[in-house]
Amino acid sequence: MGKTTSRGDAARRAEHKFEKKLEFYAKVRQTVASLATQKAIAKKKKVRSRQKKLKAYDLSSLTEFLPELKASQQPKPTGFKLKSKTRQSLVLKEDNQLRAVFNHPAFQSDPLGAIHQHLQSTQPTVDEKPKRRETKNGNRKGKKKSKASAGLQSMEI
Repeated sequence: MGKTTSRGDAARRAEHKFEKKLEFYAKVRQTVASLATQKAIAKKKKVRSRQKKLKAYDLSSLTEFLPELKASQQPKPTGFKLKSKTRQSLVLKEDNQLRAVFNHPAFQSDPLGAIHQHLQSTQPTVDEKPKRRETKNGNRKGKKKSKASAGLQSMEI
């Protein structure tokens, strides 16, 4: 009789062990499913944040204030999308350009001065002082200069 009870105990233990394994596998499946949904949600959030960033960096509303450069504009094909390979080649090209700038001796000695010089050489010149208006007979309109202001002007020269 002792053997029958031990067999019953062994069978119960085996069944209990089997149920525990089933519970464990069910929990694993549930965890994997929840991780997959979390990953999908995170992907959607990343896409949304990328779109928001692209909208934030969209400066197309400023184009009306920029000077027209018809010669340098290249017509884009309709439905133009930046594909992965073209994006990668563009990134490599820009990376090489940036490294060349960083390695340039003028930039290494004075970074802000080099940037300032670059901006001065690439930006169009603007007349800072508007021309004074003249009347019909050639005289300047406005008040006559006082002696004090004339003295100051001669000191500046």
